[in-house]
Amino acid sequence: MQILATKLFDGENWQQNVLLSVEKGKIKSIENAVSHVQNHESIDKSADVVAPGFIDVQVNGGGGVLFNNTPDLSTLITMSKAHQQFGTTAMLPTVITDSIDVMQRAANAAAQAIHNGVAGIIGIHFEGPHLCSAKKGIHPESAIRPISEAEMALFLRKDLGIVCVTLAPEQVSLDVIKQLTEQNVVVCLGHSNAEVEQAMNALDAGATGFTHLYNAMSPLHSRAAGMVGAALLRDDAYAGLIVDLEHVDKYACQLAIKAKGSQRVMLVTDAMSHVGAKHNELVFNNEKIHRDGNRLILENGTLAGSALDMASAVRNSYRTVGVDLSHALKMASTTPAHFLGLNSTKGSIIEGADADFVLMDEDCLIKQTYIAGECVFDSNPQPDLKDRQ
Repeated sequence: MQILATKLFDGENWQQNVLLSVEKGKIKSIENAVSHVQNHESIDKSADVVAPGFIDVQVNGGGGVLFNNTPDLSTLITMSKAHQQFGTTAMLPTVITDSIDVMQRAANAAAQAIHNGVAGIIGIHFEGPHLCSAKKGIHPESAIRPISEAEMALFLRKDLGIVCVTLAPEQVSLDVIKQLTEQNVVVCLGHSNAEVEQAMNALDAGATGFTHLYNAMSPLHSRAAGMVGAALLRDDAYAGLIVDLEHVDKYACQLAIKAKGSQRVMLVTDAMSHVGAKHNELVFNNEKIHRDGNRLILENGTLAGSALDMASAVRNSYRTVGVDLSHALKMASTTPAHFLGLNSTKGSIIEGADADFVLMDEDCLIKQTYIAGECVFDSNPQPDLKDRQ
């Protein structure tokens, strides 16, 4: 397959008027279109903008389903298809704090999805249950608990793809963090009231990221830098950022990106079931989550995940926050790929990488989404250029 792109962002730089060739699910070549295209007979598609597929490390639901409520294979298929409409080509389906039974069923579903080659599912994110009750957000306090052998065994399974665990460093020992990271578990810090030193020590023990920066964590004060201070200060730490302009305002987004750069800030959705669906209410843990415009809230007004998709996160970043489009795209693809250790195969359009990419217009509206060279979403299905000649 060959795609003629007016503009192509390869993960680091823009290229103009290029011919992208795909073969056997991989990027075969990226060549100057003027010198290689004599006519249109060899071109399958054309696009205004081509960019790496988006990688979302925190996805609770989509397409009308929530992973916690129905932790099975069909839910993961529905979630992935829902987010593919918005350019997501790889995701970590996320389990909110719950019982060990729900966690195990979710893990089994993820393992089955990976074994079956479900497009877009690359692992699982356990957000909890080893969190701080004071910063629990919508996480049920009754299920927040110390880590046990059962959870450790679950986190260390080798059939789950990439495993990410969000924990509060004041609730889990440094030895446990070291054990997890030595076994290639990605440890993020979040839902925590930790002091800055506790966060720093957790990073030194192997943690590499912060879950939804600013939200559900000890804030930055003049005499107590807190989790936010540690996240902004540490150049080696990644931070997820929910750019729906509800969880974090544009100035706080600007500060995070200025402090850490697009190479360490990742766009995440924290999406609930509402993305790719029309319903306004969701029941989780016997509480109603209501959609109010772009906000998802409990009856007491607490933010409860988001209705954000990755294309909107990119659009919000460059339109409202004021980030250059290249940096917004990088935060949605290249940076999370590095965070997950996938940068050799995903997050960039380079020779030999997985052919995971999006075709879009200048306003970041997704026209087509490709995973391993296969079109998994098309906003306006039409015959290929060859068929129209």
